Amino acid sequence: MTPGGNRGWLLRLVIAFGFAQAAVSMARPAVSYRALALGADERAVGVIAGVYALLPLFAAVPLGRRTDHGRCAPLLWTGVVLISAGCALSGVAGTLWAMALWSGVMGLGHLCFVIGAQSLVARRSAPHEQDRNFGHFTIGASLGQLAGPVAAGVLIGADMARTSALALLAAGAGGAVALTSLWRVEKPGEVEPRGGRGDRVPVRGILRARGVPAGLLISVAVLSATDILTAYLPVVGEHRGIDPAVVGLLLSLRAAATIACRLVLTPMLRLLGRTALLTVTCLLAALLCAAVALPLPVPVLALVLAALGFCLGVGQPLSMTTVVQAAPPAARSTALALRLTGNRLGQVAAPATAGLVAGAAGVAAPFVMLGALLLASAGVAVRTPAGPAPEGAAADTSARVPHERGRCGARRAR
Repeated sequence: MTPGGNRGWLLRLVIAFGFAQAAVSMARPAVSYRALALGADERAVGVIAGVYALLPLFAAVPLGRRTDHGRCAPLLWTGVVLISAGCALSGVAGTLWAMALWSGVMGLGHLCFVIGAQSLVARRSAPHEQDRNFGHFTIGASLGQLAGPVAAGVLIGADMARTSALALLAAGAGGAVALTSLWRVEKPGEVEPRGGRGDRVPVRGILRARGVPAGLLISVAVLSATDILTAYLPVVGEHRGIDPAVVGLLLSLRAAATIACRLVLTPMLRLLGRTALLTVTCLLAALLCAAVALPLPVPVLALVLAALGFCLGVGQPLSMTTVVQAAPPAARSTALALRLTGNRLGQVAAPATAGLVAGAAGVAAPFVMLGALLLASAGVAVRTPAGPAPEGAAADTSARVPHERGRCGARRAR
């Protein structure tokens, strides 16, 4: 099937992603509360949360390889099943070891779904549609990230053991709803996989493709900013005497601004182009992150966070397009898996680094660190390719490795 055409599949994929992401976003704080109810200390909660991010790292590249040479839909179904099972089984787990195991299953399910979904968007979108379609796709993630924590907060009450278990079971049921939207997102034989098993591109070759390292850095920087903002704004609020309910509203405002950004991504791209838009938004986000470190009045802080959320909304979808269009055609799913691997490593390393920085220089210091990281990403964004590489050039890149191997083999034979 030729990419482009009817986009009903994209709407169904966005809805499914919204439910899957809401389940994960609802379950992650509920897992922490459930672990505390089972007697965990802060270190144990950190280990359980870390398993969610670390365990799937070993599966990312193999899953990307498999998707490069097969269909995407089975990975979507598998991801939803694992997410729902991980949430529900966390709700009935009676030990911390079991909590860690099911947290890892949930993380693996999320990884499966995201690799399959991003690969599907890349395949079913014409090159000129990829920025728009990835932008719309990530709206599902933003809606889930907005709704999930709110639902967890409504359900979890004073009886932490019982209500956190209820929240996890509800998250599992909510995640399973995503299955109802996955019909006909991909039909057998409708989408031809790119490349065959004989032309596998090595990871080193993918990372050397012009534009891939930049896409990875931008993605990690934006995701780290979002995670640290969520984790450390409550700490900043506590030090400045801002009510927790107000902090929650400020974080919701940031998430809503991100959704608004992705709704108007297409006109902004027409006006500025991808390279300029990435550069400008990363630069503005760097300045706005640094501004959060200042003792601003709450109304001004709200404006800063809204603008920051809007700027951060650009990085994730456009970094997907950058990686997809820079990677060899036979390795695009693997390139997306590498991007997700970088994101997961960032989710582990960034909070740990932020904690060290905050301990040494104060609670506002992590935002200055984020500003520096986003400033570096703005620097590499300037050098990202403005559009897709010519198909012939990409094909040459994917074919170069077997050719060089053959030549080296001939040298050894001589």
